[in-house]
Amino acid sequence: MASYRRITVLEEGGVSVVRFIDKKIVDSGTIEQLGEELNALVTNEKRNMLLLNFDGVEFMSSAALNKLISLNSKVKAAAGRLKLCCLRAEIHEVFKITRLDRVFDLRKTQDDALAAFKL
Repeated sequence: MASYRRITVLEEGGVSVVRFIDKKIVDSGTIEQLGEELNALVTNEKRNMLLLNFDGVEFMSSAALNKLISLNSKVKAAAGRLKLCCLRAEIHEVFKITRLDRVFDLRKTQDDALAAFKL
């Protein structure tokens, strides 16, 4: 298992639960590294069931959204599923404004999201 600087990854019932180390995902270097680490989960580690838990993330820039869109494409290409949970109201609003709430499966809690993988 690889070691990561921007995320932690735990396995739960066949789903890779990803949590973010940074509270604010805004710096371009941080976003690049985060994108590389998320992509490596799918490309290198062959994980295709991903749950991104945003608990603790206070802010993220639009550049970070681009990395999530790219990750979503990679996961779909690998015949997998990607879900997001525990988004702060402000971040959830950004997903609504950009209509990305129609692209991503957003869940309130980690338990809700994990249960949705079983459907």
